[in-house]
Amino acid sequence: MNRLAGEPSAYLRQHAGNPVNWQPFDDAAFAEARERNVPVFLSVGYAACHWCHVMAHESFEDPAIGAYLNSNFVAIKVDREERPDVDDAYMAATQALSGEGGWPMSVFLTPQGQAFYAGTYFPPRPVTGRPSFRQVLEAVTDAWESRPEEVLSTARALSLALADPLWRVHTGAPASADAAIAPGAGNPEDWADSLDVLVPAAVAAMVHAEDPVHGGFGQAPKFPPTPALEFLIRHAARGRGESSHTARGLAGRTLGAMVNSALFDRLGGGFARYSVTADWSEPHYEKMLYDNAGLLRVLVHWIRLDAAVAGPPGPAGSSAAISTSISPGDARQAAELTVGWLLNELRLPDGAFASSLDADTVIDGVHHEGASYLWASSELLEAARQLAPADGLDASELAARVAGFMNLPATGAPGPFHPGRELTGAERTLWRQLRPALTTIRGGRAMPARDDKVVAAWNGMLLAALAEAAMVLERADYLATAVELGTYLRRVHWDGATLRRVSHHGEPRGIEGLLEDYAACADGFFALYAATADSQWFDFAGTLVDAAGRFLKDGSVASSAGEQPAMAGAPAGARFADPFDNATASPVALLADVMVTASGYTGSAESRRLAENLLGSLPELVRRAPRSAGGMLAVAEAMTAGPAEVAIVGEPGPDRDALVRRAWASPSPGMVIAVWDGHGTPPVPLLEGRAPTGGSPAGTSSGPALAYVCRNMVCARPVAAPADLDALLSGR
Repeated sequence: MNRLAGEPSAYLRQHAGNPVNWQPFDDAAFAEARERNVPVFLSVGYAACHWCHVMAHESFEDPAIGAYLNSNFVAIKVDREERPDVDDAYMAATQALSGEGGWPMSVFLTPQGQAFYAGTYFPPRPVTGRPSFRQVLEAVTDAWESRPEEVLSTARALSLALADPLWRVHTGAPASADAAIAPGAGNPEDWADSLDVLVPAAVAAMVHAEDPVHGGFGQAPKFPPTPALEFLIRHAARGRGESSHTARGLAGRTLGAMVNSALFDRLGGGFARYSVTADWSEPHYEKMLYDNAGLLRVLVHWIRLDAAVAGPPGPAGSSAAISTSISPGDARQAAELTVGWLLNELRLPDGAFASSLDADTVIDGVHHEGASYLWASSELLEAARQLAPADGLDASELAARVAGFMNLPATGAPGPFHPGRELTGAERTLWRQLRPALTTIRGGRAMPARDDKVVAAWNGMLLAALAEAAMVLERADYLATAVELGTYLRRVHWDGATLRRVSHHGEPRGIEGLLEDYAACADGFFALYAATADSQWFDFAGTLVDAAGRFLKDGSVASSAGEQPAMAGAPAGARFADPFDNATASPVALLADVMVTASGYTGSAESRRLAENLLGSLPELVRRAPRSAGGMLAVAEAMTAGPAEVAIVGEPGPDRDALVRRAWASPSPGMVIAVWDGHGTPPVPLLEGRAPTGGSPAGTSSGPALAYVCRNMVCARPVAAPADLDALLSGR
C-alpha cells in the first residue's frame, strides 16, 4: 500500500494518491525489498520542481506503471529538501552512473541500498537518446532476474569507488591512520600566503565567464551566482588593488542584469530559481526561500557598498553590452519588494517561513508552468482602463508603452515582465501608475502551491538577511519579523541538545539538522544579536556553534552528525561536507564564516584556528572552480579584513544611535557589532573592559557614547564622533 498519506512533507503527500505503493525512506522499506528480493526504485524530488510534476503525471499516475512498479520493485519517494543527506549520497551515484544530475532523480538500488543504475527524468515514450520509463523498468527487472551477479558486481564497484569523498576538508585535528585526507585538502597556511594571487585570479576567472551581452555567468541555464556575488562585494569593500574595482563592477552589473530581467518579479517581488535562457527572459518559475534569502542579503550588502565607496564601479570588458551597475534606487526597491514577497507569500502564521512556491499553477486540474506571472497586452489594457477615468490617461497608449518597455511578446501572447535594462524616469512613472491595477488582477488569479515545510538552514539564512536589512534600510518592521522568526527557530527546532532540520505546523520532524542547519542558524542568531543588542540571541548562537562540533570527525568535516540504518548502503563519500558552493554557500564555508564571527565576538583562538584550517583547501578550490568557491573566498575576505570588531557603549539615545547607524553603514567584510548601555556585567566578551568614557570603569555609564574598533588583536582609541568611526572602519 501507499504509505505517504500520513507524511508531513507536501512533496510526499502529492504522491499519496498515486497507484504506486510509495514508501518513505526508512528501514521498513528496505526490509521489504530484502524480504521480497526485489530492487528498490528511489525517486527524489521536491514540491516546487516542474519536471517532477511532469514525470509524476506522465508515469506515476499511470495505473499500468504503478502495477509494474508494485510487482517488481519497492518504490521509495524522498523529499530532497527534507533529506539532503539522502539526496547528496545518491546524486553522487547518479552522476557517476549517468554523467548527469538533477531532479527528478531516479535511482535503482539493491535491497541493501547500493545503487546500480540511475538517471533523472524518463519520458512516457522513447525520445532521441532517452528511453521511456517503462523501458527502463523492464530492462532493470530483466537484469535483476537474469544477471543478478552482474548487477551486484556493478553496485559493489560503484560503492567502492564512492567510498571516499572526492574532497575532504581538513579541520586541523589529527586524523586516524585509516582516514587519509583526500588530495586537495590543502595546507592551512597556503591560503593566507597566496591570497594576493588567489583573489585577483578568481576575479579574473569570473570576469572571463561573464556573459558580455546579458550579464551573469556562462550561458543557459543561468542561475543567480549568490555566493560569488557575496565574495565580489566583500572584495570590493576591502578595496585592495585593481581587482577590487573590477569586482565591484562585476557584482553591480550582475545584480542589475538579474533585477531588470524576468528572473525578478517586478510586480510581486522575489526571484525565480533560474532562467532557462541566457538573456534571463524565461524563468523556471519556482521561487525558493534560500535563493531569496541569499539575494536579499547580497542586495543589502551592495546598497551599503555603493553608498560607502566613491566613484563609479569598474568597467565591463570591451565587448560587453551590459555596462551599467544596478542603481541604488533599484537595489533598494528590489530588496524591499523581495521582503514584501517573503512576508506576503512565504511567511507562516507562527512567524517561520515556508520553503518555496511551486513552478506550476494548477488551473482546472492542469499544471501550467508560470501561469500566475504571465501577462498578455490585452490584460495591460484592462488594467490601464481602470486608471483612465481617474487620471485622464489614454488607456491604449499607456498599455502599449508599458508592454513595450516590459518586453511583452508583440504577438499578444502572454509573457513575463522583462525590461532587460534600467527603466527611465518616465517609464518608472508609468509603471508606478499601472502596478496597483496589475496587482489587483493578479490577486484574482490562481496561484502556485506553497510548500509549508520549515527548513532550519534556509530560515537561518533569512534571519541574517532580515536582521541586516532592518539595520541598513532602517526598517524596524523587518527587525520585528526577524525576532519572531528567531523565537520560532529556537522554540521549535532546538530541543536542548540537537537542532531539527524540518518542522511542519509548529512541530519538529525527527530529522536531526545537518551542518548547514547549525551553521546557517548560528550565523542568523549572531546577526539578530548585532541588530537588537539582546544578549539572549548571542548566547543561543554560541550554543549552536558549540553544538556544531559534532560535525568535526576524524580530522574532517561531515555533512551529517550521525547515520541512520537506512543509509547504510548509500555511497559513503557523500557524507563528508562539500566545500564547493551550490545555490547557497557550501556548508564548509558557512561553518568557517560563523567561526570567524564567533572569534570576533569572543576572542576564541580555537574558533579562528578552525576557520583558518578550513580555508586550507582554498587554493585548490580556486584552481578547480573559482565560481564555486565564492563562499570560501568571502570568508577569506573577512579574515583578511580582520574582521573589524565594533563595540559601542553608552546610554540609549541620539549619540549612541548615530554611532550604531554609522557602523551598520560600513561595508567592512565580516564586521561584528556589539552594543551595550554600560550597566552591569558586559553581556559579550567583546564588550569587556569597555566604558562610555575613557575614565569610567566598565559596568558604569557616564559621558558620551563611545565606539571601540579592533582588528587582529589591535585596538584603536575609542571615538565618539560618527565620522571618526567611519574613518576607522574604512581604513582612512
